[in-house]
Amino acid sequence: MKRIFLAGLLFITSLSAQAVSPDLILLTPYQADMDINGWLMSEKLDGVRAYWNGQQLYSRKGNKLAAPDWFTSKLPPFELDGELWIKQGQFEQVLSIVSRNEPHSGWQAISYNIFEVPNAQGGFAERLNKLRQYMNSQPLKHLRIIPQIICINKNQLDAQLKRVELKGGEGLVLRNPDSPYETGRSLNAVKVKSYDDMEGVVIGYRQGKGKYTGKVGSLWVEIDGNRRFYIGTGLSDKERSNPPPIGSEITFKYLGFTSNGIPRFASFMRIRKMH
Repeated sequence: MKRIFLAGLLFITSLSAQAVSPDLILLTPYQADMDINGWLMSEKLDGVRAYWNGQQLYSRKGNKLAAPDWFTSKLPPFELDGELWIKQGQFEQVLSIVSRNEPHSGWQAISYNIFEVPNAQGGFAERLNKLRQYMNSQPLKHLRIIPQIICINKNQLDAQLKRVELKGGEGLVLRNPDSPYETGRSLNAVKVKSYDDMEGVVIGYRQGKGKYTGKVGSLWVEIDGNRRFYIGTGLSDKERSNPPPIGSEITFKYLGFTSNGIPRFASFMRIRKMH
């Protein structure tokens, strides 16, 4: 087990040396006392985040994505930030397609859904309008702006969240329409879900007992580079037999934190990111 752990750390170190993550805006969890009346509301698509720097498409981790020339050749000469997506419940398929090192026909199923135009002038709504004007003159079937609706009050927010989750969606995003572009965690961009979730890196395993003998009982996970804990729930029998590889990034849900900063009742959801 120690050998597996050390190998995982070496793998993670080598990955971090390969690419530099772009400096992008990050969502802040929604708090019930926030005044979000008049903000723009959209579905939070469960895809693979992709950053277009005007010339090349990158993952959130800064790795070049091997998109076909037809997919990128007519994208605008300015920055874009969005989700590579197929439809609700198809995250694994998207990840499988965009993780390959060579362009291939699988990209035909994918659309690039934009939620931000980084470093453009004006508020959020104005920045999206820059892309909308470009698309009027250069329409692309696979390039879309994620629909935005005005949030009137919390009752509307709750009703919209329920509708999105009932059809298999992940949640909502709320954006202050007048806010200038920011990077890092922003109070002008919040995510709304029925549960909290976050990402962590698999650094090892704990063997199962009883009916899980010979399989993985728990994933040993690290967050923020220094907090480590086990996740034993949420794994299917198939995932216990073939667990997420060491070094992979996973998404898990949880309910608050312990006094030591460890997520409470953490439960595995999916392998989240490719490197």
